[in-house]
Amino acid sequence: MASQLTQASRTAMLQLHNHSKSAPQAPSQDSPPSGPDTNGARTASTTTTSKDANDMNDRSVALVEKPPGIPPPPPPPPPPALAPPPVAPPPLLPHTLKLTPNHQRLIPIPLLADRSCKNQEEVNHDLDRLSQYSFIRIYGTDCDQTKTVANAARRHNMRVFAGVYDLQGFPGSLSAISDVAKGPDGKPDWSIFHTITIGNELVNGGTSDPAEVVSAVNKARSILRGQGYKGPVVTVDTFSVLLDHPELCVASDYCAANCHAFFDANQHPGGAGAYALEQARSISAAANGKHTMITESGWPHAGDANGAAIPSPENQQTALASLRKSFDHRRSDLVLFTAFDDLWKDDNSFTFGAEKFWGIHGGL
Repeated sequence: MASQLTQASRTAMLQLHNHSKSAPQAPSQDSPPSGPDTNGARTASTTTTSKDANDMNDRSVALVEKPPGIPPPPPPPPPPALAPPPVAPPPLLPHTLKLTPNHQRLIPIPLLADRSCKNQEEVNHDLDRLSQYSFIRIYGTDCDQTKTVANAARRHNMRVFAGVYDLQGFPGSLSAISDVAKGPDGKPDWSIFHTITIGNELVNGGTSDPAEVVSAVNKARSILRGQGYKGPVVTVDTFSVLLDHPELCVASDYCAANCHAFFDANQHPGGAGAYALEQARSISAAANGKHTMITESGWPHAGDANGAAIPSPENQQTALASLRKSFDHRRSDLVLFTAFDDLWKDDNSFTFGAEKFWGIHGGL
């Protein structure tokens, strides 16, 4: 989002979970949205899906008596050996959390309205309210949020999409993540982490150029691999930046894009899902088929209108329903934005007075 504090002072993202995970499904060929892409610099975060029914067909057996005095027929030949079942293809992203139909992702808030840091008890309380989600996305390491969020997430068998917000202090800033990667026995345990991201919208915000970001992602991966982390390492930027700079996707283990239909003045909330899905497909096409996750998407419930994109509680619910429906076949690829309202944020000329009001679960 446009209004930013330091690294982690951004909100965090979540995903609904059932504690039993299933492999992500392959994308279907949904129709693209009708609105043009004028959203040049925005992004989005969290995901919801409805449970599919798996009904078993009835299987009946009819028994017919054999007539008397007729010799029994010779036994039938043995049935041919059944071919082994086909091997299922590996998931597009081996380390991505495998979701059941009820999984979602969301973004929690490490800051109070006065911009002071939340303590462990306050973070625990937030995640207690969000225990239906399967993972949380956080943006940086300030407020000791990697530790507090990871501690709270473990209580609910959730995972954390962690990261460093920018390249200030990099690569030393990675220690805030690696220090958390320890199990109860004190041994290294990286299983709490879903993904580690190096920067959020660094190119879009003019903080770093693409070459700097690519170099940082490669360096971070090398460091983290040496410490035992095997999961994805990515950089997150807006969908328009990734379309212009596919090298950011090449450097990442998957393409990670923020995408909000609200910032396209031609979009209505009912088209939010198709809009985000089409951008994800466009990014993958530009990156030679590389897998794409939408790491932020949502809709504000208050603020000023941006053309046809109007904030309201009803429109937020419509947009979220659209996102869930469009990503129903690839539930692991959408992160909803955001868990609660970000009352510490400031608006600017590009945020339509809505920067504080993207919370899906209201205020704190």
